[in-house]
Amino acid sequence: MTKTPSKQIIHPTMTGGWKLTDLDAVEKNGFNVFSCFHCGGGSTMGYKLAGYTVLGGVEIDPKIMKVYRANHHPKHSYEMPVKEFNEIPRADIPAELFDLDILDGSPPCSSFSMAGARERKWGKEHAFREGQAVQELDSLFFDYIRTAEILQPKIVVAENVKGLIIGNAKGYVKEIFREFDKAGYEVQLFLLNGCKMGVPQRRERTFFLARRKDLNLPKIELDFNEPLITVGEALEGMTPEGKITWLTPGSTALWEKVKPGETLSKAHPKGHRFNAFKANPNAPSNTFTASGDGVAIHWKEPRRLAQNEAIRIQSFPDDYDFGALDPVYMLGMSVPPFMAQRVAHQIRVQWLEALNDG
Repeated sequence: MTKTPSKQIIHPTMTGGWKLTDLDAVEKNGFNVFSCFHCGGGSTMGYKLAGYTVLGGVEIDPKIMKVYRANHHPKHSYEMPVKEFNEIPRADIPAELFDLDILDGSPPCSSFSMAGARERKWGKEHAFREGQAVQELDSLFFDYIRTAEILQPKIVVAENVKGLIIGNAKGYVKEIFREFDKAGYEVQLFLLNGCKMGVPQRRERTFFLARRKDLNLPKIELDFNEPLITVGEALEGMTPEGKITWLTPGSTALWEKVKPGETLSKAHPKGHRFNAFKANPNAPSNTFTASGDGVAIHWKEPRRLAQNEAIRIQSFPDDYDFGALDPVYMLGMSVPPFMAQRVAHQIRVQWLEALNDG
C-alpha cells in the first residue's frame, strides 16, 4: 500500500459522512467477494469499507449496471439474470471466481415485503422497474443458492426483507435452509436493524450467513448494539442540495397534522400514505423504500429530504454518482453500506481469519 489507511474508514463501527474516494485509503484484508443482485452497490461498498476486494458481480438491470460500473469499476461484470450466469460453461468463468471467500447477494423477494400485498403475489411473475425482464421473484433465491453450489465460496451471504420471516413466508425460509443444505452449506438466519449498526435509520433486514460444511467452522455470533444516531445528528450542518420536491397541497395538509416520526396515514381519512412519514430529528429515520413515498419528509418544511440528505440517512457516500437513475429508487433498493460493513467485519474476524490461522 502506498497510502496510509484512514483510521475512520477501516474502523468496523464507522459512522457519519464519507466519500467513495475514501476507499482508496482502506487497507486490504486479502479476502475476495463476488456479488449477485448487487443493484447500485450498497453491500459492495460495505465490503470495501471492511477491507475486502469486490471482484464484480451479476445484475440484470442495464441502467443499474451502468451506475454500478461507473462507481465501482468491477473486474468481472455480468449483465444478465443469475439463472443465465449459472448456465455459463465452467471453462468460461474466471478461475478466481471458484476461489471466493464470500459470495454476496440480495435476491429480490419484494413479494414477501411488509410494504406490499404479500400472499397474493407469491408464485407469480412480475416486471421490475427500469425495464428489467419479467421474473418469478420467488425462485430467484434458489437460483442464487445454485450459484453458490457452482462456485463453492467459503461463505455465502444473502440479505433480504424482514417479511421473509413473517407469517406464511416461514415455509419459504425452510425451503431456503433445505436448498443450502443440499448445496453443501450450514446456514444461520439473523434479523438485523440498521439503527444499531451505525445507520441513522430503523431498517430491519434478514441476513442468511452460510458456511461451507467441509470447513468445519463454528456458528457465528452477531450482536450489534451501537448507540442510536438520530436524523438530526446525521444531517447536522447540511443544507439541501439538488432537486427539492415540495409536497402537494393535499399532502402538506396531512403533514401539518402529524407529529415527527408519524406517517401521513395517521391523518389520512382512509389511512392511505402509510409509507410517507415526517422525519423525527430526535430519532433514527423510518425505513426508506424504493417508492417515492418511502423517503422521509422534512420535519420543518413540507418537502421530501433532498438527495444529499437521503444519501446520508442510507449511509451511502456523499459523492456517489447515481447517473440518470432516481436516487430515491436506488437508495430504497440498496443495502446500507454500514450494515454490510459490520457483517463483513464479523465474518472476517470469526470465520475467515480462523481459516487462515488453521
